[in-house]
Amino acid sequence: LDSLEATTSIGLPIEMGGKRSARIGVADARLQRATIEAAIAEADLRLSVIQAYAEAAGAEHRLEIARDQARIAADALRAAEVRVQAGRASPIEVQRAGVAKVNADAEAQRAERLVEVSRFALSRLIGQPVAGKLDARWFASVHPRRGPLPPVESAGTLALAAAQADLAVADAGVRLARAQRSPDLTLSAGARQFRESGDTAVVFSLSLPLPVFNNGRAALAQALSERLGAEARQRVIAIEVEQAIARAQADLANAATTALTASGPALAAAEEAARIARIGYREGKLGQLELLDAERTLAQTRLNAIDALLSYHVAEARLERLTVRAPTTQGENP
Repeated sequence: LDSLEATTSIGLPIEMGGKRSARIGVADARLQRATIEAAIAEADLRLSVIQAYAEAAGAEHRLEIARDQARIAADALRAAEVRVQAGRASPIEVQRAGVAKVNADAEAQRAERLVEVSRFALSRLIGQPVAGKLDARWFASVHPRRGPLPPVESAGTLALAAAQADLAVADAGVRLARAQRSPDLTLSAGARQFRESGDTAVVFSLSLPLPVFNNGRAALAQALSERLGAEARQRVIAIEVEQAIARAQADLANAATTALTASGPALAAAEEAARIARIGYREGKLGQLELLDAERTLAQTRLNAIDALLSYHVAEARLERLTVRAPTTQGENP
């Protein structure tokens, strides 16, 4: 114990091989990937809100149709009662009209519950209650798609940008793995006290580890493999995005054609047929079966028009989601 030596020192590691810049590169790449991930979440939420809004607007239109059909069924029941009382029709017509009215009233009640559910789902997405009626003009508007489909361009889309960001992260990981193969220097300075003589000496040291058993070769091989996988996924995603956009463009064009036809000539023809059937029934020129068939055709045509409009808006929102541009702002270096 008389020869005891006490040494106090402070060591300062000196990174070699560009480790700090490689770590900064990894952080920047991950920050950009997180930014794109946030943009993807925002785009997905926008798509969900548009779909929920379109479904709620369609439910309101279905409720209007159901109430209109209930009113028409009530009018038809009164007309049948008048015809039977006048001796111009069989009492079975009253029974048929009564059944039609019961079914129409039940359909109106189901439509009311569907409106409540769809508005509740929309309110949960937007985080506040849905007050007032929804925009009926927006739901009924259709932009026709004429001519050839526009060229498909996947560059700059969120899906491809995410794949490119994953590749950038993998590239930064390879650079970091290569940098970590270089051993770091450690510079130390301190004081050593000798108990026997009471002297104090200043001590400087420079150490360099020898990576004999851990030279970083396996970590580099793993990083290179991950980069190859990210590069392959990027090529696959680029093809998938182009195919998805092409399908979405075709779906939107078909949905626009169907919506314009269902809410235009087909609906006008069904409305005219129902109007003629009502007049003919009141005047005794047409039977009740012809009237009921015309009314069913009109109701189904109106519902088909709503379904076509809903499909159109959903297809438009999906195409917008696929083609939304990725953010270009780069994150600051930490």
